[in-house]
Amino acid sequence: MKRCIVCVKPVPDPRHWDRVRMDPETKTLKREGIPIIMNPLDKHALEAALSVRERGGGEVILLSMAPPFTASTLREGLAMGADRAVLLSDPSFAGSDTLATARILEAGCRWIGDFDFIFLGNLSVDGSTGQVCSQLAELLDIPSVMHVMELQWLEGEEVMITRKIEYGYTRLRGKAPMAISVRKELNKPRYTSFAGIIAAESKDISVLSNEELKVDRSLIGLQGSPTKMAGMELRRFERAREKLEGSPDEIVRKLLDKIYLYGVI
Repeated sequence: MKRCIVCVKPVPDPRHWDRVRMDPETKTLKREGIPIIMNPLDKHALEAALSVRERGGGEVILLSMAPPFTASTLREGLAMGADRAVLLSDPSFAGSDTLATARILEAGCRWIGDFDFIFLGNLSVDGSTGQVCSQLAELLDIPSVMHVMELQWLEGEEVMITRKIEYGYTRLRGKAPMAISVRKELNKPRYTSFAGIIAAESKDISVLSNEELKVDRSLIGLQGSPTKMAGMELRRFERAREKLEGSPDEIVRKLLDKIYLYGVI
């Protein structure tokens, strides 16, 4: 019987990133009024946890630090098959960077109690720092493995972990407890059935404030964040266009010159 915690992050829908703005005073992203989705890689983390439960039983718990209005993303995870969810939400959490977020998630993990694995997506689409897994594991004093692309369960509750590195991959052996952040190559998240959606409505979402978690306020939020955004720029890319004129032979010759110039051949 294994207990798996899956950290999920609500993120702005990439289709509406042109509406994301930065608060000029706090240097934090303003996400109000923008559709929210579950961070795509977190679905792969949830699928990994569900596979562990299917292998030997246990419990899958979603853990998220976010405003109350993002609870719909937790319902999505419950519809996929998670057993229950814990939402950490408090005004003092606003503006937390990755380290402050890891401190809050650590408190959430300790509130949940004993666990075997913590699964996370390798990156979030809105930050892409890839820091929370190792920071959270360090605070909990457990091993962490990032960039995981394959898990093979061995005898004696050990697991063989394949992780991506710059020019290949490495294989590691380990066992619970540990934190694992996953890449999309690990699995394919399951389809959310209508029955799962209906069942999710009756599953419990515990909402905890800092009154329950008791994290030192000097270590969270803006004041507890050693890194802050310097600015934000939305870049737009368009393909260069050039009209080639002349006879068919001349156009072919000009096209070949361009291809050669840009190093295609």
